[in-house]
Amino acid sequence: EKRKLILILPVGPMGMYKWAVYFLKEWNVDCRHVHGFNMDEWSDRNGKTLPSDNPGAFQNAMEGAFYGPLGSLTVPSGQRHFATPKLLPAYPKEIERLRKEGAKTVLIFGIGRVFHIAFWEPHFAAEFSSTAEWKKQAYRLGAKLHPLTVEQNAITSFKSRTTLVPCFANTIGPGIFLKADRIIGGCDGSLGRGMMWQGMSLWVTLRYGPDRWVPSSFMPTLPGRLFFLKELAGPLVADCN
Repeated sequence: EKRKLILILPVGPMGMYKWAVYFLKEWNVDCRHVHGFNMDEWSDRNGKTLPSDNPGAFQNAMEGAFYGPLGSLTVPSGQRHFATPKLLPAYPKEIERLRKEGAKTVLIFGIGRVFHIAFWEPHFAAEFSSTAEWKKQAYRLGAKLHPLTVEQNAITSFKSRTTLVPCFANTIGPGIFLKADRIIGGCDGSLGRGMMWQGMSLWVTLRYGPDRWVPSSFMPTLPGRLFFLKELAGPLVADCN
């Protein structure tokens, strides 16, 4: 179509970027038309993020798994946006500028243990008098994370070491993720041997809402696809592992 593409990108599951790189290189797709916006980044309570080359930084992860391996086909460096305290506040205007030029937005996402999209947590809903007001929120610096979000990331990204997981993050909000033209979601939260962390998260997303206390419950209202591992679909019953 020769149009620009806005990709709202998550960090994880990182294996998907290996396949994206494989097929883009196999098909010789030049990504100069792509503008990548990372949806979130670890921070402190004031929104300060890790140095870009820190092993725990999402920017470092994206450069190593996606932008770097694409080589000469990669997204130009000036079109890679990360959720730093300087760049995240500029997301709304930059995305709107690109959309006015005909760009389409594709949101790639996962579903959090307590139903977040990016790091937009359920308890933020208490701050707003209406869903309409909640939907206008484009981003947040130094967002306070739900305890179950911290524990989820301890399991998936920090080798179970809860004390290493930041309690705050910079994140996009519904004012960005609900404006996507298409969505591609994925749920892979199975731990094997009958254990999982994401089954209820998937079920509630698909069967409840939409409700601002369950951010992911808005995803089924948008066009696109949601992929999930079969075991997450249930039955979600007791099993003494």
